[in-house]
Amino acid sequence: MVRLTTDLIAKSIGRKHHNEEHLAQYLRKITHLNLSDKNIDAIGDLSVCKNLRVLYLYDNQISQIQNLDFASNVTHLYLQNNCISCMENLSPLKNLEKLYLGGNCITVVEGLEKTEKLKELHIESQHLPLSEKLLFDPRSLGSLAKSLSVLNISNNNIDELEELSVLENLSYLTAADNQLQHMKDLEVVLSKWTKLRRMDLTGNPICHKPKYRDRIIIMSQTLESLDGKEIKEMERQFLINWNASKAAKKKKGETMTNEHAAYLHFSDFKTHPILPFHYSHSGKEKPNFLALSDMQKVERISLPRTLEKK
Repeated sequence: MVRLTTDLIAKSIGRKHHNEEHLAQYLRKITHLNLSDKNIDAIGDLSVCKNLRVLYLYDNQISQIQNLDFASNVTHLYLQNNCISCMENLSPLKNLEKLYLGGNCITVVEGLEKTEKLKELHIESQHLPLSEKLLFDPRSLGSLAKSLSVLNISNNNIDELEELSVLENLSYLTAADNQLQHMKDLEVVLSKWTKLRRMDLTGNPICHKPKYRDRIIIMSQTLESLDGKEIKEMERQFLINWNASKAAKKKKGETMTNEHAAYLHFSDFKTHPILPFHYSHSGKEKPNFLALSDMQKVERISLPRTLEKK
């Protein structure tokens, strides 16, 4: 077991022969600390590192986020590929801008209510229990609504995105290798993500839907790249015009269908016409009052001129 302490830092930077006072002065000044792949399983007391801005702790054996009360100045925290199962004790990191947690065992995105400056969250490829998906705490999402611009949630068995629609400043979403399959779900979030520039959904069932790319380009007016392929303005304009033309033809077809139906309804009166008069046994014309009564109910039918003269 290896615990992250100031002694470990001293060894890693080759200052084990300096006295404690010089070491303390150095630790108070450092802004970047890289202790990745050191087999560390716990974060100890680093309170002397008050000016730390960037902390690299990826590729270790850390199971719990702890002892970061000193880290109010940290802007970048790299904790990917550890054994972390719970997002906790992150409240002191009030200036945190980028958080990397990919490749851990996290089941719920939470504990971010105080990290209101967070711009990037990378939480891809969690080692989830069988058939479970990554979940999101609404309180954390609400806190990140105005700040988060980059989100990586790839390979987390996610089957819908609607709850993420509150992230109004999102500009780059990576959600590859999930279980997204409904275009309606995408339509909802894309109408809210008015600043989205790039999106990657490769490896999702939705990618096999008919005209998948065309439909998404029409849904989002701001998207510049989809699944790693650039969206050119000429392509978007063509699809918008094509879709508008298709909609117009459909509307025209519906109008013609309605008019045809109305004509068929009106033609029922002509199938078996009732003459406005009938002949008596003497051969003289007599008004057919039943016919006249029925005809008066149909405004568009005019009386024969022969009957008008009479």
